[in-house]
Order: sequence, then structure tokens, then C-alpha cells
Amino acid sequence: ITGEGVQPEGHVLGPRGSPAPAEQALLERLSLAAVLAGNEAFIGHRDGHWSHHGDSVDVALLVMAHKLGVVREESLNRFPEQGLIPFEPEHRFAASLNRGDDGQRIFVKGALEALLPLCRRMASEQGDVALEAEALERQARQLAEQGYRVLALADGPADVPGEELFGPEHLRDLTLLGLVGMIDPLRHEARMAIQSCRRAGIEVAMITGDHPATALAIARELEMAQGADEVVTGAQLKQIDSEAALDRLARRARVFARVEPQQKLDIVRALQRSGHFVAVTGDGANDAPALRAAEVGVAMGRGGTEVARESADLILTDDNFASIVAGVEEGRIAYSNVRKVIFLLVSTGAAELVLFTLALLTGLPLPLLAVQLLWLNLVTNGIQDVALAFEPEEGDELRRPPRPPNEPIFNRLMLERIALSALVIGGMAFLLFQWLLAQGYTLDEARNGTLLLMVLFENIHVFNSRSETRPALTQNPLRNRILLFGTLAAQLIHIGAMYTPGISDVLRIQPVSPQHWLQLLGLAASVLLAMELHKWLRRLWQQGY
Repeated sequence: ITGEGVQPEGHVLGPRGSPAPAEQALLERLSLAAVLAGNEAFIGHRDGHWSHHGDSVDVALLVMAHKLGVVREESLNRFPEQGLIPFEPEHRFAASLNRGDDGQRIFVKGALEALLPLCRRMASEQGDVALEAEALERQARQLAEQGYRVLALADGPADVPGEELFGPEHLRDLTLLGLVGMIDPLRHEARMAIQSCRRAGIEVAMITGDHPATALAIARELEMAQGADEVVTGAQLKQIDSEAALDRLARRARVFARVEPQQKLDIVRALQRSGHFVAVTGDGANDAPALRAAEVGVAMGRGGTEVARESADLILTDDNFASIVAGVEEGRIAYSNVRKVIFLLVSTGAAELVLFTLALLTGLPLPLLAVQLLWLNLVTNGIQDVALAFEPEEGDELRRPPRPPNEPIFNRLMLERIALSALVIGGMAFLLFQWLLAQGYTLDEARNGTLLLMVLFENIHVFNSRSETRPALTQNPLRNRILLFGTLAAQLIHIGAMYTPGISDVLRIQPVSPQHWLQLLGLAASVLLAMELHKWLRRLWQQGY
């Protein structure tokens, strides 16, 4: 079948090129079953473009039939539908009852192993002949081992009285028309996405209703499995008689084939019982229960059914698994930045609390006025908080293990860093305030120096906040120009306020000499040294020293 994608432009060729008349008639008969056997998909041409919706398998069958000149709408006019057996995973086929000029006919599509018991003959160029089940199974297996999804098609005469409800009991003495192999080529980035998931601590499992050989072929290409013994089938799942056994199997296996929707749901719940945070992707209505049960349900936006999209939490507009990995990375970056901003806010607030507490305990005056504290938090610190939220990725987000869903923001690492930085900043500011008063500086002068030191502390401490583990000195400040300019702006605004009449009077601040400014900058660097020492000691502890 020539052509590309879902555009019904191309040809169906035989082994010798264009099909002979007998081959053409056989292909058209097969295509008629393809478009009538419970096919509810749609393809259409509008504004110079082909569009489609519905199940991807049904769409592929419509495209194949269209290339042979068989159109669903025209076929329904010739063979009006009188009954329908929708696809159910339990029986793995769909069928329709239609009336033609020569009476009723049944059209069936489904898994070969489900249709073989219903058929006595198979179509050939010489007419209907005896069914060769072993040859058909061998051919289907060969296609499946190449990664094709194999579907069998059959038809047959029927005589269903109008008062009877069309059902599976009417499917007998059918003629097998042929096998259709469909393949959805893996995107080139799919294997890389699987590898990225593994590095990120995310285990990927494939759960499909396809033939085990098809599942294994795809799994090999994705490097998820190598041997047939690594594929668990729906039949094997039915033999499991306890939740504990299912839990063990779900934790171990990574490829499941010929799985029913209820079994997919059971696998999701088994993983959840084992403590996993489960995300499920799906595009069909049968995936809806698992999509709802998972912590994160992800539906396909292009090829997915409406039921799947309504059941999901997220919709992939490009139907690309790699987009999930990109989303995980973006989510980790966002969460990391939230932690960074919270750390900066809480640690500087705690430092101010340490400063005031020490002053009260030693009987000293308040080291900062209320207006100075407001200036520090809203103007100086406020600019840096916003700029820090634009911190780019650190580069190792997809090499970090997943965090437990119930892990608090204020975990041990966060509390350690807050306590250390608060003690250093608050303690150093208090010592400066005490020393200035002891040296005979006025209270306003002591507060002026303490406020400037706090501003410098926050200017430097924001660079400690850029990473919880990486040394601040190894990070390029130009990667977050907003933060760099915001920090410079915060310092320049404070210096400008010192020289601006009116503002300096309200804040009770005054200019300092460059020598004093550099001395205070050296004191402020103490928080950088303290936090770098903490990161270094923590790395040694994690390495087992």
C-alpha cells in the first residue's frame, strides 16, 4: 500500500504490481468489510486538506479502502446497516449486519485467533476455498514479529429475522477475507524519551491489546524487552489468583500484551498498592477506566477518542510520548524554582527574626525601624524574589530521582539551609549593630550600617538560592540575566535612596564611603562561604565520607 500517513492518496499493489482483476475483486471485497464492520471513523477532504477523527485502526482501514475506490458513505448506501456488535476486549472483534441486493450480509473485523473459529472458508483469487488456519496463523505471526498490528477481516451471508437482536450467536460459517497489517512507526525520539525516563527514575511499561509478538517487536526497538519470556499476556494475568502475586508481577514486568481494559486497570491499581505514582497514556474508550484511576491520565489529542480525552487529566496535542518527558522536566524545574524562592523568602525573614531576637535578649534598641524593615522586604528583597523565579534549568533535573508525593516543601535539607543562613545573616548583622554602638556611632548611623549590610547579604544570598546542591561560584550569572540585573538594581536603588533627599530622611539612611561599603560587602560574603561549606560537607556525607 503506497502513500503516507492518513491521506488516502496512493495505490494498493500486488506482488506483480497493479493487481489483476481477480486480485482487485478480492481486495475490494476485503475493503468493503473494512469500512462496514463496526467502523465509525471518518476521513474527509476540506479546504485542500484531509482530516480524520476516530479510532486510529478504523481510520487506517478507511484510508486503505479509499485507495481501492471503496468509500464508507457509498458502501453504506449499498449495504444499509441493520445491526451492530461493537468491539469488546472480551471477544476481540466487531461485526455489522447489513442488507444488500442479494440479502443480508455480515462483516467482521478482529483478532485472527478470534475470527478463525467463526470461519470455514477463506477467500482466494480462485474463489472461496478451505480454510488453512496454520498458514494464516504463521503469516500473522510473521507480520506481528515485524511490529505490525494484525487484523483479520471476514464476511458471510446471514438470515437474521427482524424481531431478533443481532449478536455473536449469528456469526458462523464465515469466509476469512484476509489479513491487514498496520504499523505506526515509532518516532525517532521515542527511544531517547524512554531512556530519559529511566535516568529520571521513571519506569515505563507498555500495556497493549496487540499480539504478544507485535508488543515484543516494539519493546525490542524501545529497548524495553528482548525475549518472549519478558512479555506478560492477558491469559497469564487471568491465572493470577491473589493481589500479592499481581503486585509482584506488575513491579517486575514491563511489557503486557493482549490485555483487557479491566486488566489494565488492575495493573494500575497493583502499582499504586506498591507505592508507585502512576501516569497512564491512552487514546481509546477502553482506556478510560485506567486513565481515571491513575494519578495522572494522559490522553492523545489527535488520535484519541472523546471518552479518553474526557477521562484524562492532560491531553497531548501532538500525540508524542517525548512531550511527556519534556513536561516532567518543566514540572521539576518549576517545583525547584518554587523551593528556591521559598528558601530565599523564609531564610531572609528568619535572619531578621534572629537579628531582632538577639537585640531584645541583650537589651539593645531595635536594630531596624519599621520603615527600614518594610523597605528591605518590599523593595530590595522583593525585586530579587521575582527575578529568582525565572531561574533556568540546572541541567540535571532528569537525573534526579522522583520525590515522594507527600514530601513537604520544608524537608530536612530546606530546614538545614534556612537555619544556617538565618544564623549567619542575623548573627553577623547583630554583631555589626552592637559593634557600631560600642564604637560610639549614633543609633541612626548604626541602623544605617546594619540596613546596608542586610541589603548586601540579600544581594549575595540570592545566588546561594540558585541551587540546593551546586556551588554558587560554578554557576554562570549570565544564564539568568533577569536575576543579575534585578540584584544590581536592588543595590543601586538602595544606594540611590541614600543620596536622595526626602527618601533618605524617611528611611533615616545616609551615604557611606566606598571603603565602608567594601568592608560591609566582605562581611556579607560570609553567608556565601557558609552555604558553600554546607553544600561541600553534604556532598561528602552523601558520598559516604
